[in-house]
Amino acid sequence: MKNELDTRQILNIFEKIREHGEHKDERHVLEGISAFTDHDGYTVYLEGHHTKLATGFHNTYRLDYERQSDAEQFLKKLKYIDREYN
Repeated sequence: MKNELDTRQILNIFEKIREHGEHKDERHVLEGISAFTDHDGYTVYLEGHHTKLATGFHNTYRLDYERQSDAEQFLKKLKYIDREYN
């Protein structure tokens, strides 16, 4: 599952959520996915469906989840956002 996304795609999805999503507290939410950064802005997070994606330096990301089905649903939603929002 590690190669399902690349960092450019993740950052593109992050920007689409910020642009089209609803601002709630320190996050933007679109289609059930939250987008936010850490306090210094160096790490980008996408979160939803009991799954958290952290993207940092060196074109790396970490996907944290308990169940495979949660991660699959999360990735499916990210791809939907990427495809449907311009």
